[in-house]
Amino acid sequence: MNPDKEYTVVINGKPQGPYLLSDLEGLNITPNTFIRKPGMDDYKEAHAIPELRELLGFKYQKTAPQYFAAFDQRLLASVIDHFIIFGIYTILILTSYIFIQGKDERIMAFLVPFPIIFIIKLVYGVFAESSLKKATLGKRILNIKVTDLEGSRITTSRSMARNFSKILSVIPVFFGYLYCFLNKKNQCWHDITADTLVIKDRLI
Repeated sequence: MNPDKEYTVVINGKPQGPYLLSDLEGLNITPNTFIRKPGMDDYKEAHAIPELRELLGFKYQKTAPQYFAAFDQRLLASVIDHFIIFGIYTILILTSYIFIQGKDERIMAFLVPFPIIFIIKLVYGVFAESSLKKATLGKRILNIKVTDLEGSRITTSRSMARNFSKILSVIPVFFGYLYCFLNKKNQCWHDITADTLVIKDRLI
C-alpha cells in the first residue's frame, strides 16, 4: 500500500479511498465532507484539517458537538477510574502491612484513609479533564471526553467548578445525574453549572 495514499473520504455515506492529498482536488469535497487519515481518532470535516483548508481554500468553521456520551458510558468510566484508584490504594495498604502486625491495626489502616479515594478521584478528574486528552483514563478507554459547549478543551478552573459541583448532582437522591435523561445533550446538573459537555466520537 502506498503510504502517501492516506485520506479516506466519506462519499454518499460510505468511506472510499485511500487517496493522495493531490487526488482530493477532483472529488468535489465540501467543507463538511468527512475525511480521515492515519493518526486521527475519528473522521473530521474537511474544514477542520489544516492541509485541506490550504489545498481547497476552506475556512475553519467552529462546529458545536452533536454526539453526547450516554449515562451508562459515563457511569462505566467513573467505575473504571474508581477501580484503578482503589487498586493502587489497596496495593499501598497491603505494602504497609509489612510494618503493621496487629489485626485491629491493619483494619484501621485500611478503613481510616479510605475516604481519600474519593478525594484523589476528584483532584485527578480536575486535572485530567482539563488536560490535552480532555478525559480521565476511564473516559479515554470509552472514547468520551469533557469539553466546553463548543467542543473545546476546558480550563482547570472550569474543570474544578464542574467536579466540585458534582455534589449538586448527588443531592437529592442522585437526581442531578439522572437529569441527563431529560436533557438533549445528556448534561447532568454539574455539567450545566460549569457549561460543559461529555461528548463521544462520531460513529460512521
